[in-house]
Amino acid sequence: MNVARGWLALGLAFSLVAPACLAAAPAERPRLALVIDDLGQSSARDRRVLALPGPVALAILPDTPHARELAITAARAGKTVMLHLPMAPAGGPFAWQPQLPGAERQRRLEAALAAVPHASGVNNHMGSAMTEQPEAMSQLMRELQRRRLFFLDSRTTPRTVAAASAQQVQLASLSRDIFLDDDASPAAVAERFQAAVALARRQGSVVLIGHPYDSTLSLLERELPRLARRGIDWISLGQMIATRGNRAMAAHGKGGRYRSASTIR
Repeated sequence: MNVARGWLALGLAFSLVAPACLAAAPAERPRLALVIDDLGQSSARDRRVLALPGPVALAILPDTPHARELAITAARAGKTVMLHLPMAPAGGPFAWQPQLPGAERQRRLEAALAAVPHASGVNNHMGSAMTEQPEAMSQLMRELQRRRLFFLDSRTTPRTVAAASAQQVQLASLSRDIFLDDDASPAAVAERFQAAVALARRQGSVVLIGHPYDSTLSLLERELPRLARRGIDWISLGQMIATRGNRAMAAHGKGGRYRSASTIR
């Protein structure tokens, strides 16, 4: 009799809890990750980026006067530090150029990483003439894999094979969705930010790249603190890599696969 009452009580408890257990899990909130490029040139602008109230990633140019100082300061502040690797048509002592032998590209990468200590990842600075090169991109991704660094394809050309090369070697990687400030006028920057929020809601996440222009930083200082109230989670690049699982968004590929040299026409 006691056993029967025990089973009856258990069944009643389950009947009360079951609807909650069986209900659909709430949808995840849209997510946004933010990178600021071209840093290391101005201490005042660098400090302003560091002061943004969240997990901004700092992409630092290796041939700038404040590169090392900023990288160390940002790492101490818990920010994501990235090497902003110059690629053709960019020039300079660290730039990857199509005509360079592989050994020289390797040397330049090593020197650039030494100039930006604590980098946990790399993205391309310019690179429209370089990220279309399958052999060079394959070399880069294999080396980043060896060093346990991630890669962000800035997508400076629609014919990029950088993300596809990263995916081929299963390197932790992402692709940029929206440039915030190709047009740095305040109205244009505001429009691009709203487009980023809309895209995050539509596809679940967005990777946004901006630059340390006054118009960009003014907008971010105003809008980033409002993201949570708008239902958007601002997350780190590491969290975004985990969120996307190295899969391409629809604009960058098909079925989660990035377009490669063989599929780009």
